[in-house]
Amino acid sequence: MLLSFLAYSQQQATFSQYMFNGLAINPAYAGSGDVLTATALVRYQSLGLEGAPNTQTFAIHSPLLNENVAVGMLAVRDNISIINQYSLSGIYAYRIKFTEWTKLAFGIQAGFNSLDAQYSKARIQNPNDPVFQEDVRSFRPNFGLGVYFNTQLYFIGLSIPQLANNVFDRGTDLQTIKQENPIILTGGYVFRVNRLINFKPSALLKYVANDFVEYNINAQLSFDDVLWVGASLKILNAVDLMTEVQLTRQLRFGYAYTHTINDLSVIDLGSHEVMVSYRFLYPPKEGLISPRYF
Repeated sequence: MLLSFLAYSQQQATFSQYMFNGLAINPAYAGSGDVLTATALVRYQSLGLEGAPNTQTFAIHSPLLNENVAVGMLAVRDNISIINQYSLSGIYAYRIKFTEWTKLAFGIQAGFNSLDAQYSKARIQNPNDPVFQEDVRSFRPNFGLGVYFNTQLYFIGLSIPQLANNVFDRGTDLQTIKQENPIILTGGYVFRVNRLINFKPSALLKYVANDFVEYNINAQLSFDDVLWVGASLKILNAVDLMTEVQLTRQLRFGYAYTHTINDLSVIDLGSHEVMVSYRFLYPPKEGLISPRYF
């Protein structure tokens, strides 16, 4: 008997603090901070478990002198055991400004994805298994699109950050990896409870072919626009606890802890995500003191 199977797994890195790291999922987010903004994020899943996933991202973006145009760059490294994925993208966004706080943006990104799968380093029972004799090192182009609408109190975004159906293979179907095209929908709203407290719910829906859908529902409370605390629920998957601190007008720090609630919870050691974001406020923007909710 001959049997053939297809296996589907997570390909694109996921983030708990997506609401403050928008460029990682939507190119139209570029320039939304209205100044040059740089964000670094590291995420370690099941910390302490050998070969557990870990992800590092760096995003930088800014509007140009023509404030209708914004540009940016996104770099991502995603590691799972013997497999490393790298991506680097340049980003362009065109923004239509209706009022000071109401904007509609269209974004495009272009760059490359790199897969480095070191199968020869895998510990296997049969050292002569041909599947694990040859490593895969390959570059492929990548393109993405997005649209982002925001006011001071709410936002909604739709993006396809991976348009190319890249295939990494070594000549046999058994050794083929095909990248899918996730469609990501996000949205959020800020409710002013009183002068000091705001309540901000948000949500993310990710759809991938073959009927894989990820739901993420988040709720946060802010105190004096300085301290944010909240929680997220990834339906049937995990719970996130997070906090964000506006240390200065320019510097923001975030931390999130994730615990799985599915069958893998028996081996889950907790996931940790740390984010640092810096806004370069130049002298012409000295009067810019309004808080950024997204």
